[in-house]
Amino acid sequence: MNNAYFENNYVKLTLLDLSNYKYLTEIAEEKDLIFYAPNAISPPGELREYVQNAIEDYINKTAIPFIIYDKRKQAYAGSTRFGLINYKNKVLHIGWTWIGKDFQGTGLNKNIKFLMLQYAFETLAFDKVEFRIDERNMKSRKAVEKIGATLEGILRKDTLMLDGFKRSTCCFGILKEEWLHLKNTIFAGFK
Repeated sequence: MNNAYFENNYVKLTLLDLSNYKYLTEIAEEKDLIFYAPNAISPPGELREYVQNAIEDYINKTAIPFIIYDKRKQAYAGSTRFGLINYKNKVLHIGWTWIGKDFQGTGLNKNIKFLMLQYAFETLAFDKVEFRIDERNMKSRKAVEKIGATLEGILRKDTLMLDGFKRSTCCFGILKEEWLHLKNTIFAGFK
């Protein structure tokens, strides 16, 4: 399960598994790194369980989890995944993304999203990519809007958070017929 899936000059995405997740232990300890997520990655036991759950979803063909390697900084930066993969309807989600604070705002996330969108639309030939984001997470909402995702609606109080709060979830999407335009505009120059 430890083969590189794709990369460009900026980032390499490799399958996340129990042989490489320990590279993320220090990043996973960063305060409030996944404040808006309904799961935990710290302490290390929680991170291992998080990875084990991702591996089970991979085995069940409903997710493909990745470890993120920043090629410019020559360091592991975090994790992301394709999830809720629906092969019949050709829809999947990109999410579960967390990158260390030293890697945020560097263009790394945009490169990650480009590679993942390109793979979803051009290799897997899927019709739609979705993103689900906590309504309160303005930083992530703006990030997916910047890459061309459209807000399709808000699921009200649909996800129970670790602290007992019931969050509302913003649903964003990109359609296959929108991808070529986004690739030639927002992602112009990306390879």
